[in-house]
Amino acid sequence: MMARRAFLALLLICLGCSAQSPPAASPPPASEITRAIERQVRAHYSLPPDVKVIVGPIRPSEFPNYDALTVTFASPDKKQDFEFLLSRDHKTLMRITKFDLSSDPYAEIMKKIDVTGRPTRGNKNAKVTVINYDDFECPFCSGMHTTLFPGIFKEYGDRVLFIYKDYPLEEIHPWAVHAAVNANCLGAQNTDAYWDYADYLHGNQDAIKAKGHDGWNAELDKLATLQAQKHNLDVAKLQACVKAQDEKAVRASMHEGDTVGVDATPTMFVNGQKLDGAVPVDEVRLALDRALKDAGVAPPEHKPAAAETKTPPAAPTK
Repeated sequence: MMARRAFLALLLICLGCSAQSPPAASPPPASEITRAIERQVRAHYSLPPDVKVIVGPIRPSEFPNYDALTVTFASPDKKQDFEFLLSRDHKTLMRITKFDLSSDPYAEIMKKIDVTGRPTRGNKNAKVTVINYDDFECPFCSGMHTTLFPGIFKEYGDRVLFIYKDYPLEEIHPWAVHAAVNANCLGAQNTDAYWDYADYLHGNQDAIKAKGHDGWNAELDKLATLQAQKHNLDVAKLQACVKAQDEKAVRASMHEGDTVGVDATPTMFVNGQKLDGAVPVDEVRLALDRALKDAGVAPPEHKPAAAETKTPPAAPTK
């Protein structure tokens, strides 16, 4: 009996203690969580004031004790989404990057790039394709173009196919969009005319710039007409295309570039591997050789090239 009374007394004491225990802390309100996430993210990534941080709704995740959410960085001209994990107690935020090992990331990039109808240089059946997002007014693009043609192009022969896509930086290059439209007008009729025009523009940017604001476009149109005459194209059709200045294809290429991570020119993709900027020729060779080996093709033997003086291509004449 005494033991029973002692047990009941202990039970009552425990129940009393339990009743007097403070309730578990509830998570902070959603507005406080959103504010805390925004401050942490903004500070960690050193975001400028004009970039908005948009915190998406919290949703279940595949990781125990963590929820998922999307945080969007929104600048005046671009948006980027980033995935985060938030602990259930709302005390820890983690950035996550998930890799799908069942897919080839380079192949996935190449699938996003539309090369339908684009002029090509090289072997169309080559197992390695170089896609270059180009700006005809960009001096760094001119340097890369000189690296690729004729040097790399001759060195790799029929092992590589080259394709240019439009990415004119119109904010700083006022005649780049016009030049891209003209090049596409030529390319619609003849591949060689496109490449001759591209060679000339990249080799003579200063000559075009010297024409001044009122003369740039007229000079670009004149050069396009000369190329049409040189290659026996339908000159009237070419001039109508040039006069229309339909920018839809150029804008589509620029948007596509944004989706695959292009934010400057030149940007090249060698079978999907990205090369930023006017990289040295040895770096181009490394990327090409790696892609060729991955494709089961032997790279060419690299011999030291003799120094040579390069001169800009001459303007076409009648």
